[in-house]
Amino acid sequence: MRMFGSTGKNHLSPLRVLAVAWFFISLILMSTHGTALAQEQALENLKETGKTFAAVAKKASPSVVFIKVEKSVTQQRTPMQLPFNDDFFKRFFGEPMPGPQFQNPNQQKRMVRGQGSGFIISSDGYILTNNHVVGEADKVMVKLLDGREYTAKIVGTDPPTDVAVVKIDAKDLSVLALGDSDKIDVGEWVLALGNPFGLSHTLTAGIVSAKGRNHVGISDYEDFIQTDAAINPGNSGGPLIDLEGRVVGINTAIFSQNGGYMGIGFAIPIAMARSIYTQLIDHGNVDRGYIGVKIQDLTPELAASFKLRDAKGVLVAQVMPNTPAEKAGLQQGDVIVRLNGETLDTVAPFRNKVAMMAPGTRLDLVVLRDGKEKKISLITEKLTPEAAQKTSQPEKAEKLGLTVVPLTKELADKYGYKDEKGVLVTQVDQGSEASRAGIKPGMLIAEVDRKAVSGLKDFEQAMEKPGDRPILFLVKDPQGSHFIAVERKK
Repeated sequence: MRMFGSTGKNHLSPLRVLAVAWFFISLILMSTHGTALAQEQALENLKETGKTFAAVAKKASPSVVFIKVEKSVTQQRTPMQLPFNDDFFKRFFGEPMPGPQFQNPNQQKRMVRGQGSGFIISSDGYILTNNHVVGEADKVMVKLLDGREYTAKIVGTDPPTDVAVVKIDAKDLSVLALGDSDKIDVGEWVLALGNPFGLSHTLTAGIVSAKGRNHVGISDYEDFIQTDAAINPGNSGGPLIDLEGRVVGINTAIFSQNGGYMGIGFAIPIAMARSIYTQLIDHGNVDRGYIGVKIQDLTPELAASFKLRDAKGVLVAQVMPNTPAEKAGLQQGDVIVRLNGETLDTVAPFRNKVAMMAPGTRLDLVVLRDGKEKKISLITEKLTPEAAQKTSQPEKAEKLGLTVVPLTKELADKYGYKDEKGVLVTQVDQGSEASRAGIKPGMLIAEVDRKAVSGLKDFEQAMEKPGDRPILFLVKDPQGSHFIAVERKK
């Protein structure tokens, strides 16, 4: 084999051998030196990250509080039952405290205890936390980092968002700065502070795993920040903070199959919580905007039936009479694609934005109707409990994991239900009672418990009837009509 030179000789001079050897030795030395430098730089970076975490913890910890709650409940128990199944501490993060909690088998009243976290948002003692931590409590105790303890007053709670405010009688308290949750990006470092399992002022680190999580089933209005920062029972109500030490969320719940941390936690964005706690402090309750429509996400099948290019937007399933939507001319079958100039893809952001607007706020909508854009403006009204009930799915339908809409001419033509009556199934939650029974999107529900269903009103009335037996649906699909019995979710 010929190496270097062009004389035709197959050997190298000693000088060339030394030159080649030195060349390869130099490469090895340079590589080793470069690796050492890279390792040293990586170690320095880790040290700097650790120092950042430590600085944030030192700065934020005095503003994080340990919350203990007590509630007296009335319940008949037998001697063999353990008092560890009460909803008060089963929900998300509430947990029982050790020790006996009743004196005899026939005792009706007992004291249950739970714990959570919170953080100070004003120097005179206002504290932000979760509704499920303090909302049902008779007594709330707050403990600061320096050991001081106070009895707190519940200023206001908002179950639909799971936000609550309590207050202690103190002054010159350390306050956590609030950040902008809208600007934080997926992949950024975040830190969770709280009291998991009663271990005071614990710090865990992770990243923002996702934003805008909804359909989680935790609260009515969901727009969660998802994080892999370790969150456990007792963290609920504590702050999720960025590396500047600013609050970007309220740690609220975890996804878990065993009750402990599994890498998925959820926090309420501080942008949502800000408008809630302001109203709670000023008024003790929250007023929400209302326009009077039943809405749903567009599926590819629905988009095709309405001759839309994609399944982006909010489909108006029903317009309630004598509401802002009806007065403004919104119609069933309209697809809302923009709200105040912002593009809409799904229902959750639209529903949240409308709800967070004060009654009397002007909304500018752009809708698709018959393939053409149309501008509609309306003024929100106050959402009352009665209005909320009218614009929501029947409770039993939600529990079954079922979403239905009126059967419009377009949908009837699309799915082959011409001259039929009933409501169309548009969504079935995976793993739900309806799914297990065999109900599928695209089916037409013609009867509920042997009562004919001609529209949403009939369906809602039929679903509201109590009973312990399975609900009997007569459904239609391309294969014909058949009955399906769906177990009622307890």
